[in-house]
Amino acid sequence: MNIIMTVWDFFATNILTQPAYFIGLIVFIGYLLLKKPIYDAFAGFIKATVGYMILSVGSSGLVGNFRPILVGLKDRFNLHAMVIDPYFGQNAVTEGLQEQFGRTFSQVMILLLIAFIMNLILVRLKKWTKMRAVFTTGHVQMQQASTAFWLILFCFPKLGSTPILIVMGLILGLYWAVGSNLTVEITQELTEGGGFAIAHQQMFGIALFGSIAKKMKGENSKRLDDLKFPGFLSIFNENMVATSILMFLFFGAILMVLGKDYLVEAGFIAETQNFFYTMTTAFNFAVYLAILQLGVRTFVTELTNSFQGISNSLLPGAVPGIDCAAVFGFGSSNAVTVGFLMGALGQFLAIGALLLMHSPTLVIAGFVPVFFDNAVIAVYADNRGGIKAAMLLPFISGLIQVFGSALIAGWVGLSQYGGYLGMFDWATVWPIFTVIMKYAGYVGVGIVVLILVAIPQLQYRKHPDTYFLITEDYDAYLEKVEATSAE
Repeated sequence: MNIIMTVWDFFATNILTQPAYFIGLIVFIGYLLLKKPIYDAFAGFIKATVGYMILSVGSSGLVGNFRPILVGLKDRFNLHAMVIDPYFGQNAVTEGLQEQFGRTFSQVMILLLIAFIMNLILVRLKKWTKMRAVFTTGHVQMQQASTAFWLILFCFPKLGSTPILIVMGLILGLYWAVGSNLTVEITQELTEGGGFAIAHQQMFGIALFGSIAKKMKGENSKRLDDLKFPGFLSIFNENMVATSILMFLFFGAILMVLGKDYLVEAGFIAETQNFFYTMTTAFNFAVYLAILQLGVRTFVTELTNSFQGISNSLLPGAVPGIDCAAVFGFGSSNAVTVGFLMGALGQFLAIGALLLMHSPTLVIAGFVPVFFDNAVIAVYADNRGGIKAAMLLPFISGLIQVFGSALIAGWVGLSQYGGYLGMFDWATVWPIFTVIMKYAGYVGVGIVVLILVAIPQLQYRKHPDTYFLITEDYDAYLEKVEATSAE
């Protein structure tokens, strides 16, 4: 048993939770199963790994670029509050586990293993479970395993180590399989048969807002890319120009509120710097966004092509669930900026409301939820419902992220450790699960499991003739849909 755990710890630490290498390994195995020469498989491994690293550089740059604003708003106005961000959330769990529950973080790694195996089994049995996507985003799995560990311990603090891990593994594995499965159709539609799903923190949110956006679409609905500005406003037709100008206004307004004296004192800028700092910050946003999109284009093609080997041999009809940033290479580029800005507006208004209501739990916006949740929702909303959906739905998401996180983190005690995961599913779906399990006990566990198991069954009943076809043969799926529409 010790040998197995040692091997697992090595794999989890160096590969599973390092998404670049995990994606690269999947590509390598996939190409070998397709009987490609080993040098082609190795080349695919390199391209996929480097592509994901490029995406990570873009993501990290965006987060780092925004950090002075988040830190500044907290320090400048002496706000002692938790940050809604996956990394702050994971740190809060790590810090509080021993103190609150007498547990160690090593158990989180075992939970991750059980949940991942559960996900694979559910997809392997897709004929009965109707689940088609494998959650491959390792760093997200780690963050979610941490928060799920805390929430379920909050519900069952006296349960022994083995039973609690089994309960957690069952629920978390189901959530990964069901959540990523919810994004299959909408992502295939967006990417025109890209061959992947989303495995991240807002999977239920993508499905919910995608459904709402579809209902918002009217006969004259336009997408953001259809919007053409006249005269001098035509400069906004260029995504890079529009992003830079909008972010200059956004960053500039907040940096003016913080003031140069604070920025110099905090070490964010030098005494000799001036407004060019704001311009550089805004332009860097456009730079890192372009880098992120390059990374997406580099690794997604390799992953979807090679996954056919795994799908044909090991998990028939399955698709990989990957990082939500992958959709930034599809749909409207301007939707990313619009989603970020509208989501930020929603979050800031919600934070202001908490201050006015003297909420016992105050929230500081984290960049990961405010950008990745809302930009992703905007891409899907714009594709399905047009401009109005792309603006309204991320704004609503921003409100929900703050209010939902404040309620759940204050209740379960995570707010006192300075952070909560804070992304859409964890401000909505998981608080509901926690309430059900806390007040209904083991019956509540059964209710949560039944809810998760029922969701893909209901999806399947809506269109049983094309449900599996959409992942197995997208062209045949389109022909089937067109034929049905004609009839």
